[in-house]
Amino acid sequence: MDWGLVHRSWERWVSPNVGSSGEPLKAAFLLNHDPTGPSRLLSIIAEQQGVKLKPVELSPFLDFIKKNNFNGECFFIGPSHYMVTSTHESWFGARCVNTSKPAGEGAIVMQTSAFILVAQYDGSIGAASRAMAAIDHLAWQLSRRNL
Repeated sequence: MDWGLVHRSWERWVSPNVGSSGEPLKAAFLLNHDPTGPSRLLSIIAEQQGVKLKPVELSPFLDFIKKNNFNGECFFIGPSHYMVTSTHESWFGARCVNTSKPAGEGAIVMQTSAFILVAQYDGSIGAASRAMAAIDHLAWQLSRRNL
């Protein structure tokens, strides 16, 4: 794994896509994750922006991923409780069920061969489309380099 290449790709991607108003994502994080590797290899937070998660906070989320049964299921990321609303071959979308924001919140979770990429956004359908385009761009960059 070329961590320098991953970090540079993340840095180039994160500034126009995550953070302040007008950008498609409020937060994103990248976990190294090899579903075919030995179970003793733990996933770690490789990168994160707009959120400060600790590995222990992601344990329930990783258990959810390992079950690989996403339809209609729920998961937690920090204090946010998400329900899966759509599943696809390498990604799924979810809506936050405990949000106080009128337009809502959502998350898109995409798996590549070596990573789980999670993007969180505020809003509804239009925001979800912009979030999907942003996350797909980073996934494409990582897969292009076989990461």
